[in-house]
Amino acid sequence: MSKTQVVVTGGSGFIAIHIILQLLQQGYAVKTTVRNLKKTELVKRMLKNGGWDDFTDLSFAVADLTTDAHWDEVMTGATYAIHPASPTPTLNFKNEAEMINPAINGVLRVLKAASAAHLKRVVLTSAYGAIFAGHRDQTTPFTEEDWSDLSVKGIHPYQKSKTLSERAAWDFIDNDNSGLELATVNPVAVMGPVLADDYSHSNIQIQEMLTGKTKVLAPVDSGYVDVRDVASLHLLAMTSPKAAGQRFLATTGETYSMKDVADILRDNFPQFAKNIPSKVVPTAIIKAAAVANPMLRMVASVAGTYAETSNAKATKLLGWQPRSAKTAILATAQSMIDLKIV
Repeated sequence: MSKTQVVVTGGSGFIAIHIILQLLQQGYAVKTTVRNLKKTELVKRMLKNGGWDDFTDLSFAVADLTTDAHWDEVMTGATYAIHPASPTPTLNFKNEAEMINPAINGVLRVLKAASAAHLKRVVLTSAYGAIFAGHRDQTTPFTEEDWSDLSVKGIHPYQKSKTLSERAAWDFIDNDNSGLELATVNPVAVMGPVLADDYSHSNIQIQEMLTGKTKVLAPVDSGYVDVRDVASLHLLAMTSPKAAGQRFLATTGETYSMKDVADILRDNFPQFAKNIPSKVVPTAIIKAAAVANPMLRMVASVAGTYAETSNAKATKLLGWQPRSAKTAILATAQSMIDLKIV
């Protein structure tokens, strides 16, 4: 009997590689896309670092989210697709369209091809950025019912790209007649074990704290979640009948400040204590500095904002049980130490 095939986009990505690992462990056949075949060795190396070295049920396809080419062939024969691939935030961009348009067009390419190939369901990796932005007076934890309000001034284009690309996905499904289902997973800051020196932008803050590159801390609160739990939530969202047409906020429900994160690292990795900053810069100073420094604008846009979240929907509807935020943060640091990234 042939195995159920799942397409995973952008196989070398931090979230994608953990999804692929769990799919292979659970007996699925995986076809993953890469922008060029040079990435295949990186994907295999990361899977080996994650404890998996049987590639019988893993195949690769070259496909790029910026072009229509190859997507129809990619989806042929698959039952499900999981779409974590997305343009990485370019902090120094010329205009918003550079971030927003590729995100929207990439999502639509995946959905059109999935619809044409009559897949059962696509799980889109959206983001907390599609939920929280623009809510200046929020006093209750954010849930899946919330959408970022893009009419508010000062929202970073990365959050806009996540919001508009997820909106585009739901609009597509509303008008699609193939029977294709959609679920989205909206993670807060994703931590957990990195499997190579190719990792996500949320993990960079841990590396920069441990190596002393971060000199002061921004007044930013955030939820944190382990990448292994983000991956498991994608699999639940892929297979559960209850997940069709639903959004799921991937969060532990805990909120940490950057200072909390620094304190956790200092307490648990004393050999790096001298590198880890403790001084917090006031919000007003970060916002003023960001006017002249585009690299600070994403941090400035969330400095001093409310960041409480709820995972009640994922835990109650799908039985999802995430590790603690502290466990996720420590796993990031330990994996970077083990791989000699720090």
